[in-house]
Amino acid sequence: MPDRGGGPSGPRIRVGRPSRRVRTLLMTLGVLAVLGMAFTMFAGFWTDWLWYRSVNYSSVFTTTLWTKIGLFFVFGVLMALAVGFNIWLAHRLRPPLSAMSMEQQNLDRYRMSIAPYKKWLLLGITALVGLIAGASASGQWRTWLMWVNGVSFGQKDPQFKLDVSFYAFDLPWYRFLLGFGFAAAILSVIAAALTHYLYGGLRVTSPGARATAAATGHLSVLIGIFVALKAVAYWLDRYGLAVKSSDFRATDNWTGLRYVDANAYLPAKTILFCIAVICALLFFATIWRRTWQLPVIGFGLMVLSAILIGGLYPAIVQKFQVQPNEQAKEAPYVEKNLEATRQAYGIDGTKVTDYSGTGNTEDKTKLRDDVGSTASIRIMDPNIVSPTFQQLQQIRNYYAFPENLDVDRYAKDGKDQDTVIGLREINLAGIPKKNWINNHFRYTHGYGVVAAKGTSADAQGRPNFTESDLPSKGDLGTYEQRVYYGEKTTTYSIVGGPQKEIDYSDDNGEKTTSYKGDSGVNLSNPVNRAAYAVAFGEPQILYSGAIGDGSRILYNRTPKERVEAVAPWLTIDGDAYPAVVNGQIQWIVDAYTTTNGYPYSSRTTLGDTTADSLTATNDNRAVVAQQNQVNYIRNSVKATVDAYTGEVKLYQWDTKDPVLKTWMKAFPGTVEPKSDISKDLMDHLRYPQDLFKVQRELLTRYHVKDATTFLSGSEVWQVPDDPTNRSGSAVPPYYLSMKMPDQKAQAFSLTTTFTPTGRDNLSAFMAVDAEAGTGDYGKIRILKLPTNTTVNGPKQVQSQFNSQEDIAESIRLLRGGDSEVEYGNLLTVPLDGGLLYVEPVYVRGGGLKYPLLRKVLVTYGGQTAFENTLDEALNKVFGADGPATEPPDEGDTTTPPPASDNPTVQQALEDAQKAFDAGQEALKKNDWEAYGKAQKDLEDALRRAEDAQAEASRAGGAGGGESKPDGEPSGSPSPKPSS
Repeated sequence: MPDRGGGPSGPRIRVGRPSRRVRTLLMTLGVLAVLGMAFTMFAGFWTDWLWYRSVNYSSVFTTTLWTKIGLFFVFGVLMALAVGFNIWLAHRLRPPLSAMSMEQQNLDRYRMSIAPYKKWLLLGITALVGLIAGASASGQWRTWLMWVNGVSFGQKDPQFKLDVSFYAFDLPWYRFLLGFGFAAAILSVIAAALTHYLYGGLRVTSPGARATAAATGHLSVLIGIFVALKAVAYWLDRYGLAVKSSDFRATDNWTGLRYVDANAYLPAKTILFCIAVICALLFFATIWRRTWQLPVIGFGLMVLSAILIGGLYPAIVQKFQVQPNEQAKEAPYVEKNLEATRQAYGIDGTKVTDYSGTGNTEDKTKLRDDVGSTASIRIMDPNIVSPTFQQLQQIRNYYAFPENLDVDRYAKDGKDQDTVIGLREINLAGIPKKNWINNHFRYTHGYGVVAAKGTSADAQGRPNFTESDLPSKGDLGTYEQRVYYGEKTTTYSIVGGPQKEIDYSDDNGEKTTSYKGDSGVNLSNPVNRAAYAVAFGEPQILYSGAIGDGSRILYNRTPKERVEAVAPWLTIDGDAYPAVVNGQIQWIVDAYTTTNGYPYSSRTTLGDTTADSLTATNDNRAVVAQQNQVNYIRNSVKATVDAYTGEVKLYQWDTKDPVLKTWMKAFPGTVEPKSDISKDLMDHLRYPQDLFKVQRELLTRYHVKDATTFLSGSEVWQVPDDPTNRSGSAVPPYYLSMKMPDQKAQAFSLTTTFTPTGRDNLSAFMAVDAEAGTGDYGKIRILKLPTNTTVNGPKQVQSQFNSQEDIAESIRLLRGGDSEVEYGNLLTVPLDGGLLYVEPVYVRGGGLKYPLLRKVLVTYGGQTAFENTLDEALNKVFGADGPATEPPDEGDTTTPPPASDNPTVQQALEDAQKAFDAGQEALKKNDWEAYGKAQKDLEDALRRAEDAQAEASRAGGAGGGESKPDGEPSGSPSPKPSS
């Protein structure tokens, strides 16, 4: 060690080799570190394999894994050989003597320093480029599988007469190979040039020739290979014009050849291909000529040609031939784009019908009677009433409903009825005491379905529940109610072992259970426990006594997450929805096959196209896209996820889709035939929302069939913004049982509206038959309104609602105090030539934490009504009484006075709130005696409130049915079903 100030006589410390014990310790620590890293990598691999095996989709894991490994090794080895061989060859072709110059003398030091390590340096460089190339190639496993398994589309592109499969499956693979070839050629040129320079084959400042003959020949061949690959690129670019995107007439991602492509770029690419071939031959000829003169001239000619022929000439054609007469020049190519786009998105069968939009209001009695047969108007908005479900049916704080509920159909007395449905899922945020055991062992699942009629509300404005309470009971019969897999189950649970799970709670206390399903991965194996402890970063999994024989770990538990994992080649719809099917709760997930290689079909960006006012406030409703920009889409798969067992099933829905057939060849046995779909499941399948949103966006432009109209832009529509909120996002489509003018009976449909670009009046109304299993399923109908008259659109209707003096005054009164008004879905229904608009209005009043239906807005033919019930509003608008849209429940003939207007009710509600708060406090202290007393006080207070409310209803002439007061506190005992 240097002297730190003690002078020459200062002490010196000699540092010797570490002791044997220290060396052994260091070596042991190093080995342990390596083993730890290896086990961490193994844990990720092993847990993935166990999960895929647990869901019976191990073939997906193995096929994907072996494909990635194969691509990694093949292309990694090819790249390593290409670079390594050229380094070796450059070294072998080095001159025997280096020139006498300062440059070479400086290089001698480097040559001498690397001489002992040449082999290791060569292996290191080749291994590094091989690893990078292999990792890049393994990411192309989808491209490889589609190429090797591709099936014919049975359709040819209009320009080159090649099957669409060439563009969808073959061209992407060829482009990857070309890109790999370019990378190998460039890296080889760089590696060879550096080696030649290091060993004197290339000189920069030395006197004499700048390159030896051997170096000249070697590098010329490599550059010739690069130029030959460029020739191949020019040839493939010709076909790439059929799937090239460009901005055209304010249309983003317009795809396919236009006039300038067919008459300038296409011949230019052919000419450049020929020039590149000649240039490559000149480079190869350098092996014999030993001069760069001709190749350099040829390369310069190729670059100049690329500028003049590939850039300047097309610009001249566009400027002087196309622009003066664009409509005539582009029309044939626009027609090809129109046809291809309509086919690729499944909108070629769209039926467009002229519709006046102004109904005949003379026979008002007939119009009023026709409402019931035309539509089952849904006044329960599934995107508004989730808090109401939460407050009335949550029962316990550790349960929760999704932010947006779903709409389905269930039969009642032989008739289908639109139903708002949600699952009571586990909510870890509501657990009384959070710890590792409670979070992952005791609170593991939700319990039961809650459903309500979509077309009515009770006298208090609450949903008419058809399935409610805990355990749930009602119209859905007997089914497995435990929900281990759902949209809110985003963490893992360990079940089936010695630790009992909380099933549900009732007046007699907690009920416990132990998972009996075979889902998840068995943790009885210590290797499995260690792997999951590492993979999840939770060491307690390894040694916890709560894990024993029969313990299984459940994870990847959301429906979309499971379907995406077992079918990584599918794009998943943003809205998974539950249904009771054959005694089980099944999540139904729509899935799509896509490609962006359909010639002439314009592209769309799924993330943007499927966004609306719901996705703006709920990320869980966003589409899960494998490929965000596509120009072909099919709802080819219907998937189900069992809420209890987690079993995933994929059913072939579109039996003609060539993309699905390709993936079924790649992953045989993963998709079950359509014939295996049971009738009970078929009754709940529906047309998917995200596909509908993609199609409606395309139909804003592609509803026209002739090029002249398309080019003029006079018929361009837009999807209006949602007028019921301030998100500024598109209005979501709505499910509704309704009858279009050419239909004989109502059908479960998905609907939307269009307005002209930049204007708010209505352009068209669109509906698709969403009833799976029927002959008209998927048929798109558009009612096109005349352009010479103005029919109010959604924003104008909403503005009209808000501006009418009497309605505005009513809204102001509803907002009195600290109440909030929420507008529900603005439904549009074609009725006898006109358009009927219906919008439910909800109020969160006083201390209530949830919205109640208080009013219904209706407009038709310029007449508007704002009444307590849908029937009253319809009667006022049409000036005639009609049959009720649904027989009212007992006591539902009118809305009783608000509870806050009755002091007796108010006192009872205050007592109920105090009892509820006391019960919650007792729960926190685990004081069950105090909790029981609080529950009894709560029931007494609620009974007094009900009696007082019933008395108030009778005094108001309501007829007095039993119902809970509006002010029912959250988390109260199971409410009586109001259906």
